[in-house]
Amino acid sequence: MDKVYGAYLCTGCGIGEVLDVEGLKAAASETGMEMQEHAYLCGDDGRAFLENDAKEKGVNTFVVCACSPRVMQKEFDFGEGTITVRGNLREQVAWTAGDAAEGGEVDEFLQELGADYVRMAVTRAQKTALPVPYKLESISKKILVMGGGLAGLTAAKEAAAAGYEVTLVEKDAVLGGKALGWRKMFPTAYPYATLEEPSIEQLVAEVSGNAKITIKTGTEVARVAGAPGQFNVTFKKAGEKTEWDAPARVTVEQQDQIASGEMEDPNKGMKKYTALNPDGELFGAVVIATGWTPAKVDEFEHLGYGSIKAVVTNAEFEKLAKNGKVPARVAFVQSPGGKDKDQDFPYCNSVTSMVALKQANYVVEDNPEDGQAYILYQHMRTPGNAELYYKAMQSKDGVYMTKGSVTKVEESGTGAAVSVEDTLLGEDLRLEVDMVVLAAGMVPTTLDKAVANLAYRQGPGFSDLDLFDGYADSNFVCFPYETRRTGVYACGGVRKAETMEETIDDATGAALKAIQCIESANRGVAVHPRSGDMTFPEFFFQRCTQCKRCTEECPFGALDDDEKGTPLPNPTRCRRCGTCMGACPERIINFADYNIDMIGSMVKAIEVPDDDEDKLRIAVFVCENDAYPALDMSGMHRNKLNRLVRFIPVRCLGSVNMVWIKDAMSAGMDGALLLGCKYGDDYQCHFAKGSEIATRRMENIGETLGSLGLEPERCGVREIAISDYDKIPAIIDEFVEEIIAMGPNPFKGF
Repeated sequence: MDKVYGAYLCTGCGIGEVLDVEGLKAAASETGMEMQEHAYLCGDDGRAFLENDAKEKGVNTFVVCACSPRVMQKEFDFGEGTITVRGNLREQVAWTAGDAAEGGEVDEFLQELGADYVRMAVTRAQKTALPVPYKLESISKKILVMGGGLAGLTAAKEAAAAGYEVTLVEKDAVLGGKALGWRKMFPTAYPYATLEEPSIEQLVAEVSGNAKITIKTGTEVARVAGAPGQFNVTFKKAGEKTEWDAPARVTVEQQDQIASGEMEDPNKGMKKYTALNPDGELFGAVVIATGWTPAKVDEFEHLGYGSIKAVVTNAEFEKLAKNGKVPARVAFVQSPGGKDKDQDFPYCNSVTSMVALKQANYVVEDNPEDGQAYILYQHMRTPGNAELYYKAMQSKDGVYMTKGSVTKVEESGTGAAVSVEDTLLGEDLRLEVDMVVLAAGMVPTTLDKAVANLAYRQGPGFSDLDLFDGYADSNFVCFPYETRRTGVYACGGVRKAETMEETIDDATGAALKAIQCIESANRGVAVHPRSGDMTFPEFFFQRCTQCKRCTEECPFGALDDDEKGTPLPNPTRCRRCGTCMGACPERIINFADYNIDMIGSMVKAIEVPDDDEDKLRIAVFVCENDAYPALDMSGMHRNKLNRLVRFIPVRCLGSVNMVWIKDAMSAGMDGALLLGCKYGDDYQCHFAKGSEIATRRMENIGETLGSLGLEPERCGVREIAISDYDKIPAIIDEFVEEIIAMGPNPFKGF
């Protein structure tokens, strides 16, 4: 692309009132572009002004210094074959002016801030190339659905209704899953007070009769290899004992230990599975709906499960209720009690609370004269409309609920005696019942990492981050249905514990995500979270040292190894976060419109005064997902921001290459800060572990600075939630005060 540049300054929304327009235009000129001004670039006249330059002058690369790049995106989109780079002078300069906005005179510090953002925007445009999408030579539009229960059946049905061919794989001989064994299902309609008949058999009939759905029962997925648009899937007979399903993950250090004989190869002697389709079958996307299994409760010895015949789990009680009359006196134990009174059963949740209410209804329904159901809980969870059913059960004759700690269950005749203390009544209880039902939780089948048997360097499962207790999720809050493997989507019990109604909604969402993935791969763009992004990482392999950092640190398994040990990209797996770019010490990984040279040049475009101790400069690399929107919202609230900092947006903190920090410090910057998503127990990172990786890298760069005689504290990381917009000014000020206390960078001016 032969770029023809046009640089434009909007003076509206207060920008022209607090900044020297001619000074900003001069900053652009110094960087290599002549800048024009307009009162409102986003208005009809402004748009016509820009379009006229495109038509008359052939401008195809627009530098628009105005509002945040997060707003007015359509107004500044000039179509295919054009580039638009935005400089944020409104939210992060003019609207943070504070007193300067009222004084009438241009604040020197604010003007320098605006000029730096103009220079950075011009530099970014100069370093940006027009992305060319990566397109597969051939693509499969078939969808694989794993699991023939309620979730899998719904996903298959909805994908087929949208016109896509589906293959449904179920390990059992019949479809329907656990729902076939349920006596009743929770209410789905107002007033949410009456249990309903299960609809699973009707759903099985609909799916079985759908010409677009191929059903494979008694079958399991043996291997999922490849990438979105070209997943190669092999099948095996259900329950077949195989000696090899997926190779054990071997780190770079372990490879060296294996080569030296210090460690035995964990994959030695493994044999390949026997595939029903040795050549595999191609699919565009995969939906995992393999469900859940009841959690084990035998570890709680005081409850008597396994030793007292009258003690059963909720799943076992449901089978009893389905097949016959239930006992007249039943105690439903929702929490194990014992030493830790607030403890829940493993994987306990709102569904187990609802199940207890449902099953208590069975007791009084089957025993209208003498039915008594005792629900003993520490936590009752009935969200949404389920609260109405909870209230209905509270007023039902024969149903008793109390908070209490179960201390012991003993055998008593043909039944059991339950001892309870610390009840709402303020007294201890001893209940003589016919049966005790323990609220076993719902364990996702993906806790077994070989359920999907993914052919990924990171291993066959999803739990390489150990963040979700086995649930197959990528970002539980922000991106439902997505897993950490692009093109593989989760729904139902493998994503979270759900009621039947919730499962139906969940499976529909997963099917739509699978369709979106296929169509995005067909267009050569990213599916999520940077939807529509045409870029993908390009490697200059001639300089690759095979250090494996990119393959090890990729949060999504987008990189494999070829037979020589060189990184093998799978572009349709890529989420475009740039973590591989940040990991590479040789700096050989770049994107067309986001690369090492670009951000490094933007850092160098910041003017660093070397003779004024009051004008320190701090580079702040800001994650575009939470931190950058929070900064914008802070500006929208007219919060004053420190004028010594310069914000540089990055795709993810994981993409921050430490050479940028070194360049900033060697250029005389007095400090460098990373603002990104929270991780750990309060995990919010859009790209799974980018924020955590960046923190680890910054610790290492701090050690390097220390060896050079610079304080490691000049580099820092702060975690920011998108809702922290009012806290950001104080967070920034605190770091700036730390830098001021240390004084100017001693390398300033060299």
